[in-house]
Amino acid sequence: MTKKLTILGSTGSIGTQTLDVVANEPDRYEIEGLAAGNNTALLIEQANRFRPRCVCLSTKALADEAAPYLPAGTKVLYGEEGLVQIAADNDSDTVLTAIVGSRGLEATLAAIEAGKHIGLANKETLVTAGHLVMKRASEKGVAILPVDSEHSAIFQCLNGESRSAVKAITLTASGGSFRDRTRAELHGVTVEQALSHPNWSMGAKITIDSATMANKGLEVIEARWLFGLDYDDIHVLVHPESIIHSYVEFVDHSIIAQLGLPDMRVPIQYALTYPERRPSPSESLNLAKLGALHFREMDPDRYPCLRMAYESGRIGRSATTVFNAANEVAVARFLEGAITFLDIERVIADVLERHSVTDVPDVAAIMEIDAWARSEAAAV
Repeated sequence: MTKKLTILGSTGSIGTQTLDVVANEPDRYEIEGLAAGNNTALLIEQANRFRPRCVCLSTKALADEAAPYLPAGTKVLYGEEGLVQIAADNDSDTVLTAIVGSRGLEATLAAIEAGKHIGLANKETLVTAGHLVMKRASEKGVAILPVDSEHSAIFQCLNGESRSAVKAITLTASGGSFRDRTRAELHGVTVEQALSHPNWSMGAKITIDSATMANKGLEVIEARWLFGLDYDDIHVLVHPESIIHSYVEFVDHSIIAQLGLPDMRVPIQYALTYPERRPSPSESLNLAKLGALHFREMDPDRYPCLRMAYESGRIGRSATTVFNAANEVAVARFLEGAITFLDIERVIADVLERHSVTDVPDVAAIMEIDAWARSEAAAV
């Protein structure tokens, strides 16, 4: 049966790799919608190849610019309203949310309200509003299928297992661009150095987050919502090769791990085809050729962003929204050259310290806290 798919963030790293998966078995997929930010040229190219019924760009000017070059009959939307519309108002079975940052929240909730299954590659959605998203998905009978390699690994390890038999889960971390540097050696590192990830090909924001370990912190919070575990039962281990993507320990001390070469097309495809497995365009893992795997204990003093993520998660309520928003702004400032790499963690810590934790019962409350945190993070 053909799967109808909408991709939010189609021109980003996850979006383009999702379309690689689609192109590998084109008869199995029908693209209903493609939403991008500002990369008009690539969206036009994607639209002419995959023939979506609808596309969305970030502004009206970009939408008007793209319109003459799109296939006849393709509807063009723009802005936040357009993003919500393309997520909900079509015949998609699944909406893959791969927009970077908290922008994906309202569109994801709209897709859930429309009864669409979610392929979740936007971890900020659960970090800022996990209590709302998971509750509504359960009420609507909608599946939240993880796309991140770590959460996909846990999801796969739990297949057929009782959740009551789970003792703990461990998310593995590559260690990022600076995994072999001491904190003293992080002074003066450049944006170019931070963007040089040793294992994965990812967008700029997530690559910086990998270097600070904020990304792993966001994944810990996301895992809490996806798998219903306490933070004390969610561990992080540095694994430089990124071959074991994560693992589960059960109450009998058995461990089940998911392994594979670092290729995001594998977890993307699994989310799209679940519960079926299909041939993949990725390469096979040869453990004999690899020879050895290495592991290191996670050091929270070396990676304060991970420590702050755990602290925010345990506090809950508005704390995780503030952590996420402050991190997004701090990373953007670093990429612009306005602050240093080590200033990222300083900005997050300062904003968290200034924040008075409060309840966030709805999206409006979350957006208000998010805006406050961004304003503070831009000024400290």
